[in-house]
Amino acid sequence: MRGAELAYAKVNLFLHVTGKRADGYHLLDSLAVFAGVADRIEFAPSDTLTLAVTGPFGPELAAEPDNLVLRAARMLAAASGVSPAGALTLDKRIPVASGIGGGSADAAATLRLLCRVWRVTPDSLDRIAVDLGADVPVCLRNRPFRMRGVGEILTPAPSLPECGLVLINPGVPLATVSVFRARSGDYSPEATLPAGWGTAAAMAVSLSELTNDLETPAISLVPAIRDVLHAISRARGCLLARMSGSGATCFGLFASPEEAAAAAAELARPGWWSWGGALAR
Repeated sequence: MRGAELAYAKVNLFLHVTGKRADGYHLLDSLAVFAGVADRIEFAPSDTLTLAVTGPFGPELAAEPDNLVLRAARMLAAASGVSPAGALTLDKRIPVASGIGGGSADAAATLRLLCRVWRVTPDSLDRIAVDLGADVPVCLRNRPFRMRGVGEILTPAPSLPECGLVLINPGVPLATVSVFRARSGDYSPEATLPAGWGTAAAMAVSLSELTNDLETPAISLVPAIRDVLHAISRARGCLLARMSGSGATCFGLFASPEEAAAAAAELARPGWWSWGGALAR
């Protein structure tokens, strides 16, 4: 049995760091949505478990011996009591270490795909997701959710209006752990969100009262993020510009996918990765 699964880019519309656990993990509050750009995981029958990485960002992962895709596969096999076998191919189209959940989305898509082709759904699937990373539980759902705790507490997102997103990465990978180490100052309170927004403009006004608490430390490590944010904010029709996750990818919120696509084309620069369009549905 062959199969394939898309791993959509995760975008944090806001991200508050609300505290820190005794074990060192930070507590977060965030609203995560998914953009319509994705990596792709494919499965073909094989007697052993293997992974091939292709796509524009494939070379950046080629030397990594234990990709999150393989870790997810091995953990699922162990939890399900099956032999880990299959030829996996990761078509890598989302930048690596970019703050939009590329690796986490790949791991989550692998879990969804292998549950289907191996015909298993272990009771511990959520636990596996948490152990793989803070973004993996929400990426496993593959639709908008409010994230709290260390990513394991998921509640329904407010209803979202039609809108468009621009994503731009300056071409500089940024490790999440480095950004958290560079962070200083007090913790933020959890956000107060409405039940929903009627328009993208109303959503932008509401989100502008919130923050990404990792944006300032990320800029201290990669100053090019400031240039990206400035460029997005000046684009015609941009309602809000902010960094996603731990960076370095930034997003712009627009009233429609068409406006976002046009802005992404205008903002394209050598060395920058850019995309514009609709939310994944």
